[in-house]
Amino acid sequence: MDQLEFSRNADEHATSLHLHAMRFTKDEDEAKDLVQDTLLKGIRFCHNFDAGTNIKGWLYVIMRNTFINNYRKDQKRNELITTEEDISSAHLLKSSSKNASEGKFVMGDIQKALSSIHPNYSIPFQRYFEGYKYHEIAEELGIPIGTVKTHIHQARIELKKYLKNYRGNYTL
Repeated sequence: MDQLEFSRNADEHATSLHLHAMRFTKDEDEAKDLVQDTLLKGIRFCHNFDAGTNIKGWLYVIMRNTFINNYRKDQKRNELITTEEDISSAHLLKSSSKNASEGKFVMGDIQKALSSIHPNYSIPFQRYFEGYKYHEIAEELGIPIGTVKTHIHQARIELKKYLKNYRGNYTL
């Protein structure tokens, strides 16, 4: 199915997709954005759609995954935003003693840990850490998604072993 034909078929489900998006977001504008993202991803990856299967169900899965991924990104972004309490003088005094020298040692150890991992594991892990999705990594490396997930998991295990001295101070 080409993109134009897929677009026509998907457009028939826009209303039900919007209702489904409202259940996720509880906000009209966010629901519209979610529907738009879903349709764009559907059109972009329409070559993965098996003709004769349920297009509405396929789009619902894309929508759910898009919503979950966006939610996780927002959670990470919110964790990085500092509040006034975080930048009080007591917190700054505590953190300033650790910042420069400890940061250099930690980054050096992380680089050593990453270089000690087999490239089959480190490359998918680095791509995932950079924000790529599993399917994007799988396409880039020409390996199945399950293998990508396994390699990322193995890389985490190896990194945890290598960086065990930092346990409790940082999370992988």
